[in-house]
Amino acid sequence: MSKPYAEKFYHSPIWKYTRDSYIESVHGLCQICLSKGKITTGYIVHHLIELTPENINNPEVSLNQDNLQYVCLNCHNTIHFGESEVIREDMEFDEHGDVVSR
Repeated sequence: MSKPYAEKFYHSPIWKYTRDSYIESVHGLCQICLSKGKITTGYIVHHLIELTPENINNPEVSLNQDNLQYVCLNCHNTIHFGESEVIREDMEFDEHGDVVSR
């Protein structure tokens, strides 16, 4: 699930600024849980339209706050793996949201 084309982007000052300001704007809470009336601390800023080599340099996709969602680990797993209310103990994510083995 590694995305080498995204490595430079996720380390860029503009992404870090966008990510941090977005987290602040949603008060650090998981937006999916909050929509269900549950208060959960977020874990990762998720792109609603997935970043690809073709769109990563398009700021309307990569940096547009309308394309972002702050989610907890559980919700992130649900988005990517279809699991709900389960944190897979054999997986964890790096700072880019890519799966790394334990």
